[in-house]
Amino acid sequence: MRQTIQPRSGTAFTIKKGERLKVIDPEGEQVADIYAFNEHDKTEFLSSGRTLDYNESIRFKTGSKLYSNLSEVMFEIIEDKVEDHDFLLTPCSVDTFRHFYPDEEPVPGCYGNLVAAFAEFDIPAHHVGTTFNTFMNVDISDSGKIAVLPPKSQAGDFTVFEAKMDMIVGLTACSAGESNNFRYKPIQFEILPAQTV
Repeated sequence: MRQTIQPRSGTAFTIKKGERLKVIDPEGEQVADIYAFNEHDKTEFLSSGRTLDYNESIRFKTGSKLYSNLSEVMFEIIEDKVEDHDFLLTPCSVDTFRHFYPDEEPVPGCYGNLVAAFAEFDIPAHHVGTTFNTFMNVDISDSGKIAVLPPKSQAGDFTVFEAKMDMIVGLTACSAGESNNFRYKPIQFEILPAQTV
């Protein structure tokens, strides 16, 4: 069943090994942050550093694998209509809003929304790290300058992640204006059953 995450909010849920998480951008140009923990051992969690190391790339697409801090595969991207995501930047937070948008009223951001969602699973705030930013368009210049550009995702585009272990997953509709071309939109998702051969 397809579920909707309202703009600037998030949720957490469990997914079993072999099931597939389909993340959908229903309106286009909307980022969705993902973070995950091993359901049976919360000291194992999604790792940007390990993932960048083992993929030998900062670009992610069909066939890319997302690794844990213990070097185990957590997700594999098995279908991807966008093939443009980020795993460098941390989830937006009250502090990042104060830094980048000082004239705006700070909101919890993806970090705060993930902290609130993971609290139902007794996961403390300081365990939430760098998220996999689905559909986020980040450009790095030759000089190393990072620029956040409007997402390339169009209405109805999606990415499908296959779970490689039982996990607790957090998912948001990103709150940062620059990440979403300054329009805040929903994100949808489905948990699809494991494929049988």
